[in-house]
Amino acid sequence: MADRTTQGGAGSEGGQDGIRTFPFPADLSLSGVGMQVGAMGTGRTWHADAPLERVHRIDFHVVMLFHEGPVRHMIDFAEYEARAGDILWIRPGQVHRFSSTDRYRGTVLTMQPGFLPRATVEATGLYRYDLPPLLRPDAGRFTALEHSLAQLEREYVDTTTLPLSLHTSVLRHSLTAFLLRLAHLAASSAEAAREHTDTTFTRFRDAVEKDFATNHSVSAHADALGYSRRTLVRAVRAATGETPKGFIDKRVVLEAKRLLAHTDMPIGRIGVAVGFPDAANFSKFFHQHTGATPVAFRAELR
Repeated sequence: MADRTTQGGAGSEGGQDGIRTFPFPADLSLSGVGMQVGAMGTGRTWHADAPLERVHRIDFHVVMLFHEGPVRHMIDFAEYEARAGDILWIRPGQVHRFSSTDRYRGTVLTMQPGFLPRATVEATGLYRYDLPPLLRPDAGRFTALEHSLAQLEREYVDTTTLPLSLHTSVLRHSLTAFLLRLAHLAASSAEAAREHTDTTFTRFRDAVEKDFATNHSVSAHADALGYSRRTLVRAVRAATGETPKGFIDKRVVLEAKRLLAHTDMPIGRIGVAVGFPDAANFSKFFHQHTGATPVAFRAELR
């Protein structure tokens, strides 16, 4: 299984220059479709070759529905404890790590970006990074999600009764039904009761995710997207409560924290990797946003 590392580094966590990023394991999917669904087990083999008990990054979606617990799972510097009846939703680009001691029991869904049409992606909030990864539905909602996921799994393993094109279409519809339920749960939770983001913010968010290491300018993003600065400010504030500059800076800080915590890259190289060729400017920026220098932040975690 091919993998890649962030910022061109080789290897994985611990003495190397990057966090390993793993693509969707298409070779493990039945009929090669862009999703997988099945039982979790002690081996946690939903992604071959991934160092699941070490920090790594994925470029696909993972939804884990737990039948047993507790399980401790790290996602972007936060430890989440999932119990029976809980759901973890991990999105592309997030750094995470499986527990080496806990038993993972339940059902896991993985999905390749691009498997669903963009309209469905927007409707289901697949890239709502502002929503918490851990969801705790009540018994009724959990049962509905469990049944919906079980139906999706039945369609997934039935590779003989339909031609591949129709099989894929059925999977997309069944997956959409499950994700709409999941998105409704996430959006209506106490911690995430914001309105769905509009297209303006979605385009801005995607542009920031693509270019945050090289473009920190709100005006440049507004010009590239064809919006006025005022329109962009309104859209971002409505979606996140932040200014566009604050949103960009938050993403830069998160990436810097990831690299400081999980790689041995020199501080200067990390600064370059997130758009600060001058190490002093990077240290000043990081301190302004975290209250700690990059050196102190790394030392505190080790």
